[in-house]
Amino acid sequence: MNDLMSKIQNNLSKFSKGQRLIAKYIIEHYDKAAFLTASKLGATVGVSESTVVRFATELGYDGYPHLQKALQEMIRNKLTAVQRMEVTSDRMGDQDILRTVLSSDIDKIRMTLDEIDRRSFEGAVEAILGAKHIYILGVRSSAALSSFLGFYFNLLFDNAKLIHTNSVSEIFEQILRVGEGDVVLGVSFPRYSKRTLKALEYSKKSGATVIALTDSRLSPLSQTADYTLLAKSDMASFVDSLVAPLSVINALIVAIGMRKQNEISDTFNKLEAIWDEYEVYEKLDNE
Repeated sequence: MNDLMSKIQNNLSKFSKGQRLIAKYIIEHYDKAAFLTASKLGATVGVSESTVVRFATELGYDGYPHLQKALQEMIRNKLTAVQRMEVTSDRMGDQDILRTVLSSDIDKIRMTLDEIDRRSFEGAVEAILGAKHIYILGVRSSAALSSFLGFYFNLLFDNAKLIHTNSVSEIFEQILRVGEGDVVLGVSFPRYSKRTLKALEYSKKSGATVIALTDSRLSPLSQTADYTLLAKSDMASFVDSLVAPLSVINALIVAIGMRKQNEISDTFNKLEAIWDEYEVYEKLDNE
């Protein structure tokens, strides 16, 4: 964030009175400013929307959306839980929360579909299919995603391992023998997990192929990964939106499943017999 703030500070003397009000607000409330529209930012500081747009242009951006995106990219790993709660409150206001949250999640999936790198996705599929061993890692809220992926990969592969993440030492003990021919898939979204990043760095140094499921090319996981799967998450909430990442995981599972169709049919036929024999699932009367 220092680069952007320095740019604002260095241009203060050139700004008009209205633009200085915008600059002051951004410097003091960058966590909220990053998620305000141009019109709302203008209304908040008492200037017109066109003044906000000219402010962005003065800083060298093509328009306000580019300035806003720069702000969001710079702070995505800096928002504390309290700041995220405040931003959520400001964004929601008196709106219909159910509609707002579901609409936001729909937007995240659309953005993910537009921005995901198809070659990285296909490369990840090929790497997983050819791997000696597959390690899956995600901590905190991302643990739900890695657990879901691990559940299905354990049905699709006999060499997939979900890493348990109670402690840093425990993680490294489980990936101790990772090496060439192996694939390590790490999942993390803002605020990025140091444990996940360190494990991916270790795996990369050990010769493994690294796949990252994360939200941005600027994510530290992306810097380490051979293949990056981008999925949009909503950092401006105290609850992590994992709808788009889960959708990408679903696509990954289906893509691999289609490539292993015959093998999977045999697996599920065996499973159905086991589930039936041991009454794993409740049967409805019409069954």
